[in-house]
Amino acid sequence: MNKTIVITGTAGFIGFHLAKKLLLEGFNVIGIDNFNDYYNPKVKEARSKILRDCQNFKEFRINIEDFEAIQKVFDSFSVEVVCHLAAQAGVRYSLINPFAYEKSNISAFLNILEIVRHKKIKRLVYASSSSVYGGLTKLPFSEKDRVDTPISLYAATKKANELMAHCYSHLYGIQTIGLRFFTVYGPWGRPDMAMWIFASAISKGRKIQVFNNGKMKRDFTYIDDIIDGTCSAIFAEGLGQYEVFNLGNHRSEEIMDMIKIIENELGKKAEIEFLPLQPGDVPETYADISNAQKKLSFSPKIPISKGIPKFISWFKGHPEIVQ
Repeated sequence: MNKTIVITGTAGFIGFHLAKKLLLEGFNVIGIDNFNDYYNPKVKEARSKILRDCQNFKEFRINIEDFEAIQKVFDSFSVEVVCHLAAQAGVRYSLINPFAYEKSNISAFLNILEIVRHKKIKRLVYASSSSVYGGLTKLPFSEKDRVDTPISLYAATKKANELMAHCYSHLYGIQTIGLRFFTVYGPWGRPDMAMWIFASAISKGRKIQVFNNGKMKRDFTYIDDIIDGTCSAIFAEGLGQYEVFNLGNHRSEEIMDMIKIIENELGKKAEIEFLPLQPGDVPETYADISNAQKKLSFSPKIPISKGIPKFISWFKGHPEIVQ
């Protein structure tokens, strides 16, 4: 019998790609998502339609904050692994709507931990974030670094998830694997992220806002590399009871270089408004991936020179979604 894997957030960017890969490999996937309107729901609906075409996919449209609702789902299946990717995303949005983060990222994560505990599920893989590195200036960021200085509520909730996972691993013997994702991009990406925002504005001749006066650097990581690392976290043997891994491209790229590639692929120049660094933002991210290389055989392969053109090609091919 094929393994059954629960993925929360299957209508989201990473959850969609992970579910699609596992379904193609013959696994049974139970998808949970609430299809909220943080960004355009038609993007989520389009992703979901692709997954629903697979016979070994079952979708449940519920809130993970609703313990009884998710308990009913788990009561109906024998689940080997949970990959918890659902969360309220976005650093800047956490300044506007903080209570969404408490519900989606703290209460809901506790629900998942309790389900995993009582159902005696073998492994919980969950999404953390590079945002936990907060105001650290030592680069590259390592899992060995102390991350006690989050500078956004979003980052604080992700650090809280790691602490909660540690507690449950210690108390109940649950194996928890946290993944600190670094600036994930690619086809079917998120409309609230800079690459999509820039591509949309440049294609329409609108001005783009570039923060920190253009002196921003990010460890851009292509979605296929992220999915490879996440699958390794789901299936790798020999992992500890409590693990946290950086999943990044192990290179820090200038935001202006990203913009130049988008310009080249669209054949249009960007009109840029330079602005100061925004509250909650960090000027640079850069992942030390040595731990993931060693334990997950993680080896990112796609630089932005190849990844961004793949994203723009998808972007231009889906006007009904991106407009």
